[in-house]
Amino acid sequence: MTPAAASTDGRLRELAPRVLGAVVRRYGDFADAEDAVQDALIAAAAEWPTEGEPDNPLGWLIRVASRRMVEQYRREDARRRREDLAASWSIARPQPVTGHDDSLILMFMCCHPWLAPGSAIPLTLRAVGGLTTREIATAFLVPEATMAKRISRAKATLAASDEPFTLPSPETRAERLRSVLHVLYLLFNEGYASSRGPDLARTDLSGEAIRLARGVHAALPDDPEVTGLLALMLLTDARRPARTAADGELIPLAEQDRARWDRELIAEGVALITEAMRRRQMGEYQVQAAIAAVHDQAARHADTEWAEILALYGLLERMTGNPMVTLNRAVAAAMVHGPQAGLAMLDGLGERLGDHHRLHSVRAHLLELAGDTTTAAIEFRAAAAGTANAREQHYLTTKAARLATATSDD
Repeated sequence: MTPAAASTDGRLRELAPRVLGAVVRRYGDFADAEDAVQDALIAAAAEWPTEGEPDNPLGWLIRVASRRMVEQYRREDARRRREDLAASWSIARPQPVTGHDDSLILMFMCCHPWLAPGSAIPLTLRAVGGLTTREIATAFLVPEATMAKRISRAKATLAASDEPFTLPSPETRAERLRSVLHVLYLLFNEGYASSRGPDLARTDLSGEAIRLARGVHAALPDDPEVTGLLALMLLTDARRPARTAADGELIPLAEQDRARWDRELIAEGVALITEAMRRRQMGEYQVQAAIAAVHDQAARHADTEWAEILALYGLLERMTGNPMVTLNRAVAAAMVHGPQAGLAMLDGLGERLGDHHRLHSVRAHLLELAGDTTTAAIEFRAAAAGTANAREQHYLTTKAARLATATSDD
């Protein structure tokens, strides 16, 4: 991608929700408006890098999207009412563009309770993130046609819900906000630690999650969980430069060069979580951010305050009952009380996690700490067999091979 194209891409993602909000407000149909805005974004991506960005890029996009809406309604000859309505719309003169940003409303819509995360995330990326269906399909390693159908079904679900283009009522806003934060959390995690594919991470997805989280925080700066989620993303992403070697191979936390961590992001994240926790309305994203802050503030892995992390994981486990939290708490317990304490916490966890590769990986790590390298190698191989991420699989396979070689040498 050329520098001009990259600059245009970033600008379009920034403008996308404002364009969609303006078109939906004007024409009232989210599904058709979203398609029209996508057409406008594609046209801009093709034209702006060579012709230059127009003086009023937001107005340009709104006019092009509006023209697409008119053309679409005029093609529906069987629907006379819409044809008559389209004829009444004037796009000859540029319409005044307000500075109003509808990103938050759009995120609430895309995270409607009727939509599962597997549908809400792609719809959010298209409507609010400005990504094309092809880009989203590539990110999630599915054919473009499959992703197009998924997004189309999501938009049909929204249409059936008769969702008004406005913020939810105060009575329902809290529940809807939880959905928004959950979608952004899942999006960030998929970008930071991709569940499948050739690369360990997808920085386009994690970066987009951070951008959208900043937007939610700007709109709701006093919500401690919104602040906590943004802090968690920043504190986690700060470690990304040291997480992979030059060849893309995974480097575990204990072996990372902490001089490569992004200190500006850490400072911002620590300030945010400190501010959020002062409100004394503790939530799960705040606790996770606090754990990330403890890790990030340790100059060396050996300096990590594991007892504090163990206590925080205990609190998070009581809040969520999530077995993945128990898995992480077992690692912290091992660092505080020894590997056998951590291994004891894994007993019975397979009933809740099944054959999940993370369970095998953590058990392998604790067995290695306990000196049982033979069983650890078996568990590392089981973990490698269970992951669909090529980089993680290579790391786990290599660990198993090294332990097996060391055992045979003994």
